[in-house]
Order: sequence, then C-alpha cells, then structure tokens
Amino acid sequence: MDMKKSLSNHTHSPNLEEYNDPTMYDMENDEFDGDFAFIEKWASLMGGTLIDLACGTGRTANPLAEKGYSVIGVDLHEGMLERAKLKAEEEHTDIRFELQNCEELELDMKSSMIYMVGNAFQHFLTNEAQDKLLRSVAAHLKSGGVFIFNTRFPSAEELLQAAEEEYWRTYVTDDGKQVDVYTTSHYDALTQVQNYIIVRKMKQDDLTIENELRTTIQLRYTYPMEMERLLARHGFRVIELYGDWEENPPVDSKPELIYVCQKEKELDMN
Repeated sequence: MDMKKSLSNHTHSPNLEEYNDPTMYDMENDEFDGDFAFIEKWASLMGGTLIDLACGTGRTANPLAEKGYSVIGVDLHEGMLERAKLKAEEEHTDIRFELQNCEELELDMKSSMIYMVGNAFQHFLTNEAQDKLLRSVAAHLKSGGVFIFNTRFPSAEELLQAAEEEYWRTYVTDDGKQVDVYTTSHYDALTQVQNYIIVRKMKQDDLTIENELRTTIQLRYTYPMEMERLLARHGFRVIELYGDWEENPPVDSKPELIYVCQKEKELDMN
C-alpha cells in the first residue's frame, strides 16, 4: 500500500475537514496553553525523546523543542504537518515530523513518554480504532514509560446539548475580521459518538455577516470505567487521573479527563 496516498485520502474524510485550514486552526487554538506546564513536568521527569501524537500544527511540540526537549511530532493531516514544519523553521526549533496514522505507527525508536493532547483521543471513533491506537502506543513505549492524553468528560450536560445552534466563541483573524463560532450537535448513544456541525460567521467591519463556513466533526466519548478496562487490556495502568490540567480531581463538573498511564508489561495482542 502507498502509505502517503492512503493518508492523503484519509485527510479528506468528513471527520478531518475541521482541520483543512491550518491557519484558521491556529488562530482559534494558538492561545491555549493550559496543558503545557503539565506536559513539560512529565517530560522533565521521563527524559529522552518525546512522541507527540496528533501533533497538529505543533502547538505543544514547538515550545517543548524551544526548551531543549527532543520531540517527534506525528500527524496524518498533511496540511497541518506542513504548517507545523513552517512554524518550527520560523522558530528555529529542531523537530522530527512524521506523516503517519497514529493507529499504524512505524517509528524506529521507543520513547519513555508519548502524549496526545487537544482531546485527539476522541477522533478514534470505534473500538477497533481505539485498540489499534493503543497497540501502536504500547509498541513505541518503553516498559515503565507513560502515555498521557485527555478526553472530554461524557457528562449529561456535554452530551445532551440542545439541537439548536449555540454560540461557542469569538476571535479576530490576522486581517482584523471578527469571526463568531456556533455549534449544533447530536449524540448517538449506541455508538457514543457526538456529531457536531460547526458554523463560523465571518463579519465585515459593520459586523454584518460576510460569509459562513460550515464544517462537521465526529467525536467519541468514552466513560471512565470503560477507559480503565480498555487501557488495562493493552498493558497500561492509570497512575494519575485528573479533571483538568491543574491536577484537580475528576468530577462531572469538570470538562475533561486527563490520563497518565504507565506501560506495565509487553502484551501479545495477536
């Protein structure tokens, strides 16, 4: 199989169209750095080369490299990865970027720390996809190494949102345009997948709507007890679990779950 061709086809799937404008993605997400201190703390504890899965445009990989950490960034979206490379060049950081599917990693090394932030775990929509991801992680993690990731908390408030369009946030583009972002969602309880429509309303100087951009994305929600059993099946033990990046305990009033999982043993999953 031509891996690059396969990845290119994958990047045009409906679940990735939200990332087809990497510049817009950065405008909406670059200011978020709430996870950085947590990731850096563990990077300093574990040492060695870090693997940043679903690294996107390098939001976390670049500042880690600036601080002297060795980082490999992996993503299957070619456009996002190209922007990550450009930003690394501009910031003079030395990062190895790999265009690969996280479910089928083929790296020539093992790490003491692999991480996946931005709730990217929710992009693995099926049991098979989650299994393949965790097998890939385990295969590239040293015994005793850690896998850190976050996922939105599957609370009733999160899942049972109203069907009508809801305001999410506003930001200003590099050329001074205001963009209001709205979402609608529908939760499929059988698949545990939330189907989102995201509407961006670009406004003119007089704040009238100039145009609208609609994208869709699907996100899988995994319950805590379900996650614990899934991780154990792949040889991981949850050593820390938080409700936010400030290390507060998980409760259903917190928006997400932060997992620190240790690889305990090698498993034969064949």
